[in-house]
Amino acid sequence: MSERVPVLFGEVLFDCFDDGSRVMGGAPFNVAWHLQAFGCDPFFISRVGDDPLGQEICETMKGWGMTTAGLQIDAAHPTGEVKVHLVEGQPGFDIVSDRAFDYIQGDTIPPISPSLIYHGSLGLRMPDSAFALEKLMRDHPAPVFLDVNLRPPWWKRDRLEAVLDKACWVKINDVELATLMDESGDIQGQAARLLQGYGLDWVIVTQGEKGAFIMDRNGGFAETSPDETVPVVDTVGAGDAFASVCILGLLHDWPLALVVERAQQFASLIVGLRGAVSNDISFYKPVIAQWRLESNS
Repeated sequence: MSERVPVLFGEVLFDCFDDGSRVMGGAPFNVAWHLQAFGCDPFFISRVGDDPLGQEICETMKGWGMTTAGLQIDAAHPTGEVKVHLVEGQPGFDIVSDRAFDYIQGDTIPPISPSLIYHGSLGLRMPDSAFALEKLMRDHPAPVFLDVNLRPPWWKRDRLEAVLDKACWVKINDVELATLMDESGDIQGQAARLLQGYGLDWVIVTQGEKGAFIMDRNGGFAETSPDETVPVVDTVGAGDAFASVCILGLLHDWPLALVVERAQQFASLIVGLRGAVSNDISFYKPVIAQWRLESNS
């Protein structure tokens, strides 16, 4: 693969809801799914079980036009699952341990040429996948977009600080930022300390109903608020939607204000869905047309 493409590394799994329904998800998968709809040809690296759920993921990716060249099959570990419990519209997560995405192998990743590498923090909870990411970044150097997901008990401060050191852009929500920065100072002060402390290019902070802001290393700042009239079905995947548009903005060199405005716009559409993505390209067509993008699906 000679063409430079965004590379997404980490978990793919099924979000399993209280009513018995299940939705394909995982932050890196969701971001890759949106980027495919936006015409970016993402390369998604993960691992699924040799089981019906893994086969469903593979076939669904193919149906959406995504390459499965980075999707590894694991005969020993089942496909990932998360039990999602909604309380007043807010999701709680029980992430089942010892699943296929915990065992991504770095030596089976095919030759690629990343324009950037996206990963979260959850997908690094086990050593195999953490080592695979290290090998990916060593063998295929590219700027890194880190999506912070502090899911107790699956994160450790020293491990998170190690990946922050290698990141260029970081997306984090307000609660996670306060946790990481020990809640000292206001939220913009916390973001500034994170930006400066790790030499980042951008810090992207999402704040739920309060909106979001982006701060860059040159003193740039842009913020936005959501449309209060948007109906909310659930907020699962809203942050992933936001991240996907931030990556789109980086690939297209959009100014900060446009990135945060469009990211909030798209996240507001996603909260109107059950789950994190839509498998209907007509859902994406209005923003594709408005933003003058080329769709792949």
